[in-house]
Amino acid sequence: MAPAALWTPEQLEGDSVSKKDLVTFLHDNATYEFLKERKLYGKTANIIKSSKKPDLVKSYKALYEAGDAAFRPEGQTLEEAAAIATAGQTSDKSEKVVEQPKDTEVVQKEPKYTKVVLKKGDGERKAKKGDTVHVFYTGTLPDGTVFDTNLGKKKPSALRFKVGVGRVIRGWDEGLMTMFKGEKARLIIESEWAYGKKGTPDGRIPPNTDLTFEVELVSID
Repeated sequence: MAPAALWTPEQLEGDSVSKKDLVTFLHDNATYEFLKERKLYGKTANIIKSSKKPDLVKSYKALYEAGDAAFRPEGQTLEEAAAIATAGQTSDKSEKVVEQPKDTEVVQKEPKYTKVVLKKGDGERKAKKGDTVHVFYTGTLPDGTVFDTNLGKKKPSALRFKVGVGRVIRGWDEGLMTMFKGEKARLIIESEWAYGKKGTPDGRIPPNTDLTFEVELVSID
């Protein structure tokens, strides 16, 4: 949902709203596509320097005119939005790492899931097929609704299972086998590698629903 407008037309035209205010707001809220189309994607300082305030005001107004479609989902960073938007821009069917800003990694197994690294692991031990993994996780629907998590308790317990052998949805198996011990990542999984055409019997996950999981690979046995 689009946030309420911060400034009145009079404030936008006056000196109380600076170019920095406008660029910061657009970078904090607009989609990657919206910013790219208006040549506003890049380092904030460079955009402020190269842009004219009337053009930034027009972009601010255009953002609200476009409505919810032009606003990023709540909690999604601009780097994550850019990673998701550009992850499929390769014709190579093998696993790819798409160049991203420092400390952001995206792995795409076309076309079933996208992985965004939130915290790097130890870089030494990666989960492989048949390993027993211990995982903390939170799963959300496209609208941000949390449908399952093993966090939030006073003493949360990690989920334990053998990876790569079909004990969990395929998006989990594939994603976790790219992760190192201690790594935390966001997995955006297409419905075919999640719960597919049927969804879940209890109806918490509707048919043909893409899912997002934040998973932390605590340990590997």
